[in-house]
Amino acid sequence: MSSTAGLKSRIPSLFALREWQLTLPLALFLGLFYLAPLLLMAVVSVSQQGVSGISFASYVQFLSDPTNLKILFDTIWMGTQVTLLCLLIGYPLAYVYSRANAGWQKVLTFLILLPLLTSAVVRTFAWIVILGREGIVNSALLGLGLAENPIRLLFTHQGVVIALAQVQLPMMVLPLVSAMTRVDLNLEYASASLGAGAWQTFRKIALPLSLPGITAGCLLTYALSVSSFVTPSIIGGSSILYMPTFIYQQAMVLVNWPLAAAVSIILLITVLTIVIAFNSLDRVSRRYQ
Repeated sequence: MSSTAGLKSRIPSLFALREWQLTLPLALFLGLFYLAPLLLMAVVSVSQQGVSGISFASYVQFLSDPTNLKILFDTIWMGTQVTLLCLLIGYPLAYVYSRANAGWQKVLTFLILLPLLTSAVVRTFAWIVILGREGIVNSALLGLGLAENPIRLLFTHQGVVIALAQVQLPMMVLPLVSAMTRVDLNLEYASASLGAGAWQTFRKIALPLSLPGITAGCLLTYALSVSSFVTPSIIGGSSILYMPTFIYQQAMVLVNWPLAAAVSIILLITVLTIVIAFNSLDRVSRRYQ
């Protein structure tokens, strides 16, 4: 009788899920659909058509060509410009959101999330209409007398930055809003009551406490910008080449899989370097918490 009771008490503990068992489905999913493709891509990048063994010829071919290095630099510079432009526009918007009442916050939430409800392809084609020679921007400049002839905005680096900043702006604003709404406004009231001006209160209270949102927003915006394919391809055209388009050409047009895989690894390492730098900045910002 006692042995039967002991067996019944052991059965629930035998089938009880432990913490590592709960994470097992996610670990299998990430390993199968994320790590395995990355490992396969790394293996392909060190292979060479018609040659057995490991070869770094694809890496050497890419890094020894000044044209390819310019494509890498243009991609990094484009991502940096988009991130800074999104921060410049998104920070005041998130600041106003955190100080607005509940009614205005609902309106601003709808306006911030509205672009995410529309496909990036549709928004990119809308920018073709806006930035074209007879688009809204050129019509306004000519109508106001600020330009004598239409300005070329399509198929330029500046046009890509403007369109991509609009596409990625919600990725900057949402982390900023999350960080700023957690800031205790009594700290700013206390600073003002002690004689600090508006700028001094912002510089010493609001800005340091919003650094986690800034780092998270910059990280998301930069990673999504340098890996974006649709908007740079459509707005930039064939005259401007960035890393995702270069990878597509090598893989799908020229069928040079080793070089496409090597360029993908180089882009991945570049993005990871930026991620590590942003994480270091995030650790510094936590000192203010």
